[in-house]
Amino acid sequence: MKISTLEKNGISPEVMETISLLLDRIPWPSRRQAMAEVTTILLDGKPRVAEDVFGWSRVTVSLGMNELRTGIICNSDLSRRRKPKTEEKYPKLLIDIRELMEPECQADPHLRTTLAYTDKTAAFSPQSFSCKRLVRGDTAFCSHYVRHFDAPWV
Repeated sequence: MKISTLEKNGISPEVMETISLLLDRIPWPSRRQAMAEVTTILLDGKPRVAEDVFGWSRVTVSLGMNELRTGIICNSDLSRRRKPKTEEKYPKLLIDIRELMEPECQADPHLRTTLAYTDKTAAFSPQSFSCKRLVRGDTAFCSHYVRHFDAPWV
């Protein structure tokens, strides 16, 4: 019968619970290194066993072990891991939409708000796109319009 790493090293469930509670109080990236130290000392350096016993990600434990081995700390900037907003990707998009919709807009009939209303939706005719949008050289955004319908000015 195979002996588990915990039984082989004589680790009780109380010790495991205490380690989990203490590590929850340590901020990142020090927590990752502490996980790696616990795994190295108590679990014979086996990240998979740490995943089974403590519920830690074995990738995180492996990263902590590599940080301890090399001395280089990996900083994860989670705030930069996001999809950029459409307005950031295409800064002239809002101006172009206003140019397209402005001729069709009307004011609130009761003049209670400053909002302008239109009966156009996102599915209105591609022929309503003016050629000045294509001539302006905004090919990064407009190139897919040219492929989808036949425009006599292209």
